[in-house]
Amino acid sequence: MKHAIEVIAREVCFDGFLRVARYCLRHRLFAGGWSGAIYRERVEPMHAAAAILYDPLSDQVVMVEQFRIGVLELGAAAWTLEPVGGVIHPGEDPAQVVRREAMEEAGCAIVDLIPIGTVQISPGIAAQRLDLYCGRVSAADAGGVFGLRHEGEETRVTVFDLEQALTTLFASGLDNSAAIISLQWLALNRGALRARWGIEPSAY
Repeated sequence: MKHAIEVIAREVCFDGFLRVARYCLRHRLFAGGWSGAIYRERVEPMHAAAAILYDPLSDQVVMVEQFRIGVLELGAAAWTLEPVGGVIHPGEDPAQVVRREAMEEAGCAIVDLIPIGTVQISPGIAAQRLDLYCGRVSAADAGGVFGLRHEGEETRVTVFDLEQALTTLFASGLDNSAAIISLQWLALNRGALRARWGIEPSAY
């Protein structure tokens, strides 16, 4: 019982686009025994999925730019460049979600989908989990503005050469975890992906 938690009380403080609850709890200590009562607010569970879209023939990635309330104070930087993605609703499969979102947000059909991993977005304050994927697409006709207007969504599609995207990443031009993690994963696994998809090294 090294890692044990006792929830003493839970109260929903806000229930809107997000749900926030206040907890009173205690947990086991590394040094032995139990902590005193701890009070914390938490953004309640939201499970999402996202995919970096990659065209192995052209060695390009497709990403979307959209407004994000979490960085409202940053002005123009409140429009972030990131993989396509969306919330997983009850009964949905994460892979199903990213295939749908690739069409809704970027107009791209995913022809193969590779899991990257699962990320806890901000475990200090939120129960928000993100499943990341890499989706094979054709970038030849990618571009334009998409999104579901009735959901307040507007996404602008941008196509980058992978090396250009990595240069942007390492020059700190990308500052969201989904983009950083998925592009680093793609940089490490590009050769294996191309081998999986039967693309000869001479093709790139």
